[in-house]
Amino acid sequence: MANLSNFDLNLLRVLDALLREHSTVRAGERLGLSQPAVSAALGRLRSALGDELFFRRGQGLEPTDFALSLEAPLRETLDRIETLIQGPVGFDAKTSEAGFRVSGSDFFAELLMPPLADLLQIEAPSMRVHLVDLVPDSYIDTLERYEVDIALIPETKLPDWIDSAPVFQASFSVIARNQHPRLLRAGVAPGDVVPIDLFCDLGHVLFSPEGNSRAMGDAALSEVGRERRVIMTMPIFSGVYRAVAGSDLIALLPTALAERVAPSVGLAVYQPPMPVPTAQLCMIWHRRFTASPSHIWMRDKIAKLLKPLDEAP
Repeated sequence: MANLSNFDLNLLRVLDALLREHSTVRAGERLGLSQPAVSAALGRLRSALGDELFFRRGQGLEPTDFALSLEAPLRETLDRIETLIQGPVGFDAKTSEAGFRVSGSDFFAELLMPPLADLLQIEAPSMRVHLVDLVPDSYIDTLERYEVDIALIPETKLPDWIDSAPVFQASFSVIARNQHPRLLRAGVAPGDVVPIDLFCDLGHVLFSPEGNSRAMGDAALSEVGRERRVIMTMPIFSGVYRAVAGSDLIALLPTALAERVAPSVGLAVYQPPMPVPTAQLCMIWHRRFTASPSHIWMRDKIAKLLKPLDEAP
């Protein structure tokens, strides 16, 4: 096995690239090396570490268990070295070319990305931000694989390698299309409480990326001994409110989003008939990014832009 005195530390960059790309060609492109140079470096790594590290599978390379065990600590170590050698030069958002992948529902496409775009044009014109789909069952995996830099999610239990910060609490309102016939006949005006019998009798559209037919609204109804009729689920909020705008179905929607989109899509906003707890939204990230100056800057800007949405009681 290798020891530090005779190990070429540049090989660690090659190992990291191979773990990311699973290909000697793509690893070479990432590092600016030829494919033969990467293959030669892999041979030296195998000899030094006493493990095959990768084996051919189809058109790519499959890492061994030992190689996989090195992936997270290796990347964390390389990041720390990079921070160390950058020296005391301060972070300058004006010249930074950092890129961020932010995972979140389309709620954030409506309420975060437009003001963030304006802010970046002024304060960090060379930065790039990509909002990617929030997949609730796999956002931890995407953080662990470093495919996502920040995720915006409802509060939940997290592993100890994830850091988090609360950003806002969201209340919920009922949405229905303008001039909804049954609400009109019942004399329910926008802003009023929807009677619970009518609320339960009308069909509902439910936001659920996983296609679940129950959510926190159902739990709130259960507390008062009632049930609603979920007719349809949608994986995105825009699907929910557009389905409601084009039908006699209703839905529970975060109040801030409901009030933002209602005028443009022909919706009226009402109060639910039962108490619905506010949802705590959090910003989470891999601990490897906690001390990164660019990451700190982006987290701070996102938190400040979302602060006005806070409806904490």
